[in-house]
Amino acid sequence: MTAFNVVRFKTKPGMEREFIDAHTNASMDVKGFRRFSLISTGPATFCVIGEWDDLDSLAAARPTMIGLLNSFRHTLEDLGDGRGVTDPVSGPALLELRP
Repeated sequence: MTAFNVVRFKTKPGMEREFIDAHTNASMDVKGFRRFSLISTGPATFCVIGEWDDLDSLAAARPTMIGLLNSFRHTLEDLGDGRGVTDPVSGPALLELRP
């Protein structure tokens, strides 16, 4: 079953372009990766959504994703409440609707 990961970020003032560029230049050449979207959710706030073949593929790619995060971690603000600079969630798709 398809799996997704979703991560919320907030950039430091003036760091939005560097954050976007880090994703634009990223390589996600890992097994099971299908696609990636970067969404602007407001001023200096973003969300990424990754689609994967299954949860095992997502789990196996975590070291690659952490490496990518480490390349732009300095651009991020702490989200508070003990979350650090990311607010990640992931899981299997339960329903997919298409037109």
